[in-house]
Amino acid sequence: MLCAGKKSYFAAAVCIITVTSMLAVSYLQLQRLSHQPKATQEGRRCRGKIANSTITALKGNKTFIISPYFDDRESKVTRFIGIVHHEDLEQLYCWFCCQPNGKIYVSKAKIDVHSDRFGFPYGAADIVCLEPENCDPTHVSVHQSPHGNTDQLPRFEIKNRKAETFSVDFTVCISTMFGNYNNVLQFIQSMEMYKILGAQKVVIYKTNCSHLMEKVLKFYVEEGTVEIIPWPINSHLRVSSKWYFMQDGTHIGYYGQITALNDCIYRNMARSKFVVLNDADEIILPLKHPNWKAMMNSLQEQNPGTSVFVFENHIFPETVSSRMFNISSWNTVPGINILQHVYREPDRKHVINPTKMIVDPRKVIQTSVHSVLRAYGKSANVPMDVALIYHCRKGLQKDLPRESLIRDTTLWRYNSSLIKNVNKVLSQTIMRAQN
Repeated sequence: MLCAGKKSYFAAAVCIITVTSMLAVSYLQLQRLSHQPKATQEGRRCRGKIANSTITALKGNKTFIISPYFDDRESKVTRFIGIVHHEDLEQLYCWFCCQPNGKIYVSKAKIDVHSDRFGFPYGAADIVCLEPENCDPTHVSVHQSPHGNTDQLPRFEIKNRKAETFSVDFTVCISTMFGNYNNVLQFIQSMEMYKILGAQKVVIYKTNCSHLMEKVLKFYVEEGTVEIIPWPINSHLRVSSKWYFMQDGTHIGYYGQITALNDCIYRNMARSKFVVLNDADEIILPLKHPNWKAMMNSLQEQNPGTSVFVFENHIFPETVSSRMFNISSWNTVPGINILQHVYREPDRKHVINPTKMIVDPRKVIQTSVHSVLRAYGKSANVPMDVALIYHCRKGLQKDLPRESLIRDTTLWRYNSSLIKNVNKVLSQTIMRAQN
């Protein structure tokens, strides 16, 4: 009897599991069907004004669209990088217009709010819509309803639609430039170091900066190194200059940095082999290799299947300086001379150093500031004897005596090229303006 009872329980358990699995599969199939594009209108021209701002508020000002990107890594979808209120989500629909027949397809969006909001009510989100199978739409509109027409809706160009060959090896993504940024000398030094190390493109999400900084940016844009993405986040939301929420009524942290970083990855997915995610006062310095290309070749060889390489941040306090490289012509330029700051703070017990990354953008789905949230492939921590992040800023260990700091002159290996290149930029920007 006992054995028969056990068999009955086992059969019941198998039955319950089977039914539950069938219901789950049916639910997922229904969910997928509900997100399938449906044709609603035919024979109409695609209308609606083309969106030309980096940040576009949808009706109600609760959802903000940055840009849509074609993504066929899993299925054929349009992925919007956006900003949403994590508790006040509204259902959205993508309206695809297929040319030349003018057929319009409506697709129910799936909204995926990124997990890293650091307590703020608004955060980065992926708004994902399945595309029609029988056309490759170039533009899409977003609406809160699956009914109506798109004549009054902004139309967005779907980027990354065409496959491209890599135009650059390394793109640096800097977000965000705000607070009337005026650290001119350090910015120029960082830019020239990026170029020496192998960057061909630097993308800057700019809210505002000083008049002098504008001259420098104009030089780099005309040179072809810098791409400026206007970032008027403070026109839409109350922004915080801190990364963590202070219960102060602000909506989003650090000027929407996380959203900008995600947009930068997708923006450069088809044109850059690697994307470097760091701030303007940070430089990933190789210790065993002359440049990033040699370093990444070695790291990829040692770490097959890895798409995210994580580098440790080390503080070089701006208050502690060396007498070397006190270049008189630089003293009139606002900002820090990084060549004079070669003393770094030691590691602290029980405190993990922040990190920044070099990633294969085609393998990243979602990123935060110090780590990738979702990606294809593995993530590897790069040992400090291979590379470190040189970060010249206010010290974090304020009461540390100078003798406790570690003298690290890795940066000086590049001093000859760096000084020559910085002088060239200054002569064509700051010095020219002063004469």
